[in-house]
Parts: sequence; C-alpha cells; structure tokens
Amino acid sequence: PVRDLEQRVAAYCECKHGVGVASGTDALRLALTALGIGPGDEVITTPFTFVATANTISHCGARPVFVDIDPRTYNINPAAIAAAITERTKAIMPVHLFGQPADMTLIMELAQARGLYVIEDAAQAIGARYQGQRAGSIGHVGCLSFYPTKNLGAYGDAGMVVTDDGALAEKVDILRRQGGRKKYFSEALGFNSRLDSLQAAILGVKLKYLDGWNEARRHVAQRYNELLAGLPVTTPYESPDVYHIYHQYTMRAPQRDALASYLKERGIGTMIYYPFPVHLQGLYARLGYGEGSLPESEAASREVLSLPMYPELTEAQQQEVARAMREFYGR
Repeated sequence: PVRDLEQRVAAYCECKHGVGVASGTDALRLALTALGIGPGDEVITTPFTFVATANTISHCGARPVFVDIDPRTYNINPAAIAAAITERTKAIMPVHLFGQPADMTLIMELAQARGLYVIEDAAQAIGARYQGQRAGSIGHVGCLSFYPTKNLGAYGDAGMVVTDDGALAEKVDILRRQGGRKKYFSEALGFNSRLDSLQAAILGVKLKYLDGWNEARRHVAQRYNELLAGLPVTTPYESPDVYHIYHQYTMRAPQRDALASYLKERGIGTMIYYPFPVHLQGLYARLGYGEGSLPESEAASREVLSLPMYPELTEAQQQEVARAMREFYGR
C-alpha cells in the first residue's frame, strides 16, 4: 500500500515522485538533509508557523532566518526575503499556512536569481493551488503531513515528500531507511522514517474523497464569511491567485481571548494558531530576535482565532457560532 499511495499522492500533487515518511516533520527534515543543507547554512522561513518548521532546520545544524508575514494571508512576505539573504543562505522554506499557498511567483523568481532551493512546507495545504499549480509542486520539493487533523489525515503520524527531481527522491528514499538501499548496507547517515503500511492503506481509501472534502470546506468558509459580515472581525483573505482549502478558518478578532472564553462557555471550541511566534520562543532566543522585530507576526499571534472547521459542519452549527459572536460584540 505504501508504493501505491506514493504514486497516487505524487500524481495528485502533479509531481513525478512521492516518498512516504513517518511524519510531516520528517518530510521537512529529510528534504533538507537530501539537499545537503547543514552546519553553517541558513534557511529563510516564517516565524508564524508550528515550531516544527524551524526545528527541522535547526536539527540539520543550519540556522533558521525569520522574516515577517503578509498580514492578510499570514504567509511569508516575499518582499522581506531579499533583504535576509546572505552568502550563507541555501534555501527558502515558505509555509502554505491554513491551506492558502504563499506568493510563489516572487519566491521562485528570487530563488532562481540567487541560486537557492525552495522547500514548500505544504503540511496544511494538500490540494490547494497557486496559479493553477498544486501546492508542493512549485518549489524543488514539497513536504506533506497526514497527521490526523489534516485535510487528508491518517490514524496516526504520516507524511510524504513530493518532487519532480528523481535524484532527490532517491536520496530521501535512502535516508528514510537508515541510509541504505539494501538491508544492512548503509551509505549515508540516515533515519528510521518509514511510512507505516497501515497508515498508507487508510490514506489510500481517504484520498478519493479529498477533493470533495476540500470543496465542502470552501463552502463552509463562504458561509462563515456571510454569517460574520458586519461584525468587527476580519474574515480570512483569499488571494485571487489561489485555491484555498481552509485547513483552518482563521479570523482576526478584537478582544480575542475574551471572545474565545465566551464561545467556550457556550460549548463552541476555538483554537489559536499560533499564540506565540517562533522567533520569540525561548528555544530561539539565541538568534537575537527581540519583541517588535517582526511586528506583523507578533500582531497576528495576539489577534488570530480559528473557528470550528470541517467538511460536515452544518449551517445550523455555523449560525450558532455567529449568534454567540454577535452576542459577545453586542454586549
């Protein structure tokens, strides 16, 4: 089932090769390693993401270099990338956050001009498109997560690397198997990062339904936009260049924490993705980014709130959410 899933996911992502690994984090880690990124190198990425994005860079011995986000999409701001490039920069790692691809045209132009790799963190974006191209197929390599909460989720951890580069796919394949093509013969310092056959079988069944689920999420998002009109919240911006798959429905909300508490009292779950940007986490204090260094990311972390989002969410449930929000802001 693993080989079958690799072929089907690669085809779905419009890539030539898919290599199943143990998690989305491992997909990033193995992609970085296969590209030869290591000590002394720098990788430019966003601080407004799950910490795994930056941790994989650190695990390779490289240095994550954080640049600020576009306040509308919450994705890395391409305009900020150029100024962060040094002679040590080896790659750019955009994150397609909440299911909306980053502005890949500018990122790819910059990477090509400077000879940099582009590693797409598409953990939240399987099925999304940027100017017609699938997320994960635009850079040198795309990294997917099948964590249970994702739009295409396994029943445990699972991930995949997708690419058009056969040599790169082969390197990732070797790395995931303790660095060997053949049992007991290792040629590289590898990892134990196989995609479990049971998870592959589950994902193989679910893959058929992914497009329908993504469409349903878009419908749910559109309904939220209509129901929340007139409230002082900022509903998600969808770039005209993209097909957004709404892994999360994330808005900006005044009095965010009080609103979240109010909704919780009414049995409505919300989440904050992410309450503390990575550049301000204690782990990365050594890099010297202080409070105020990346203001858009910091502002977003204080204001964002994600509402319930899944394909089967009913209109009545969404109306209940909107009604509670109107009560809160009408007090």
